[in-house]
Amino acid sequence: MAAVRSYRDLIAWQKAMDYAVMVHQESARFPKDEIYGLRGQIRESSVSVPSNIAEGHGRRSTKEFRRFLSISYGSLCEAQTQTLLAERFGYWDNSTTERIIRLGEEVGRLINGLRNSIKRS
Repeated sequence: MAAVRSYRDLIAWQKAMDYAVMVHQESARFPKDEIYGLRGQIRESSVSVPSNIAEGHGRRSTKEFRRFLSISYGSLCEAQTQTLLAERFGYWDNSTTERIIRLGEEVGRLINGLRNSIKRS
């Protein structure tokens, strides 16, 4: 396995980036009156997921990295909740929600796996 030289090498970060892009693209379909409401919130929380992975990695401290991975996971849970709300509000259909939820679940597993592997090392 290749050494991790940058946060960009982390699969969790790569998938979290895909997740944020997907949420951003899909939320563009929200009604105009949601620009500062749910649309802004879901975009912010989804962008926070890869951002916190990167920031934690940049701290160069195992304890800090684990803390930022926890923050990242919390932001993911927030975005996943907002995804379900978007469907309930009628902004997304079930297939869009399912695609976002599935990718979010994958990101969550990767974040938790990374956090657990750091704990053991």
